Amino acid sequence: MKLVYIKEDACVECKLCELACYVEHSPTKDILDAYEMEIRPMPRCEVDVELPYSASIMCRHCIDAPCLTACQNGSIYKDERGAVIVNEKTCVGCWMCIMMCSYGVIKRDTRHGYFGISTKCDLCPERETPACVDSCPNGALLYDDRG
Repeated sequence: MKLVYIKEDACVECKLCELACYVEHSPTKDILDAYEMEIRPMPRCEVDVELPYSASIMCRHCIDAPCLTACQNGSIYKDERGAVIVNEKTCVGCWMCIMMCSYGVIKRDTRHGYFGISTKCDLCPERETPACVDSCPNGALLYDDRG
């Protein structure tokens, strides 16, 4: 399965990956509309600058995904690509997936009420390459199948 891999030495903390993710998951997929007129979606990746290096951190789509096992109502599943996906229509916001994620990449999206629902990287299923990878000016993110 293809995943996003990080080249730590190439990241310059520009956060364009976050912006591209934000726009890709907005209703219009237009940067100006996303900022000015829409309820802003959460980026599903986040540049972490507290590591010894900076890097965009996102879901690793684990083979034995603990978040999938922890989801009590089946809102987290694996799609045909093998990607771990959150069904936002059925998520009840119990946060078991957040507690079980070893990487801390599942977030609360409070656009859907006070408690919100879980959201995480979905590898941009409508695109050939995830938006974060396409937007990285230094090639710090690679989309590859390394077995």
